[in-house]
Amino acid sequence: MPLQKLGFLTIGVFDGDDPRPGMEALLTQLQLGEELGFDSAWLRHRHLQYGVSSPVAIMAAASQRTSRIELGTAVTPLAWENPLRLAEDLATVDLLSGGRINPGISVSQPMRWDDVKDALYPDTAEVEDFTYGRVQRFLAMVGGEPVTTATTQGIEVFSDRIQPHSPGLRDRVWYGAGSLRSARWAAEQRLNLLTSSVVTGAEGGDFAAIQGGQIAAYREAFPEGRVSQGLVVIPTDTATPAQREKYEAYAAARLPRTREPQGPGKLLFAPDVVGTSEQIAEQLYAHTGFQQVTEVAFALPFSFDHEDYVQILTDMATRLGPALGWSPAQA
Repeated sequence: MPLQKLGFLTIGVFDGDDPRPGMEALLTQLQLGEELGFDSAWLRHRHLQYGVSSPVAIMAAASQRTSRIELGTAVTPLAWENPLRLAEDLATVDLLSGGRINPGISVSQPMRWDDVKDALYPDTAEVEDFTYGRVQRFLAMVGGEPVTTATTQGIEVFSDRIQPHSPGLRDRVWYGAGSLRSARWAAEQRLNLLTSSVVTGAEGGDFAAIQGGQIAAYREAFPEGRVSQGLVVIPTDTATPAQREKYEAYAAARLPRTREPQGPGKLLFAPDVVGTSEQIAEQLYAHTGFQQVTEVAFALPFSFDHEDYVQILTDMATRLGPALGWSPAQA
């Protein structure tokens, strides 16, 4: 079936000694995405790294420089967040953007937990809830359910739910699932499903089959839910020879981790898809996961230059998208 929605996902890299130029370049890329007709742009969420640590702030800025493109996170790890405060921030930006925010979330113990827990939760590390219960708290708050008692104290008026409330935001929450269990749970919670270039708990090395099985299980439980695929895709149609060499070397260096599950979590990564739009489309149409979706948020590679991202995004929108049956959104 033709691709209905084309999006892209970026980490928003910057120089730690001079971060502003990288952030400005990211905002320029988001504006370019709207100009090229992309349906959505998504931000990875990185802590203590040289990438976007505050996607809500970036989306707030982008919402004032764009008018149509949807903005999302893929994904925000709730273990680093206070669900109530995050719900307030997202509702605020959603209203400022005119209802264009797509929060993508996940939950598990933070990465490098032993290294960060004293800085993140100095007094409560041992009792913090990193289960699905944290997600459910967030969903209740975003959905406008009461979190306290409405009251008036003197001249101060207090609401029983988070403020501001943005109707419709709850329906645009996505869950980043890497396992069959989490895909099924997302369906049970009536959450949209974000898939990526990694699956967890993998048995065997057939990434496409594993991801396809997860999507099928989700759709069986929640047929009306939205599903987006997020493979790393690098079209080379208008790339210079130097760019093509860089892209191919990048993909080759990451290829070994795609051959078998990695580590105790049995993480299996998808190969990066590099080539002309015609070559990429052929590979995607043969991919069991892609065959079941009508939306994508193709991931941009890490650590490339701004000019590389401009070329990749332009080829995605003008060549790869149409090769997949997609038409650019109109302003």
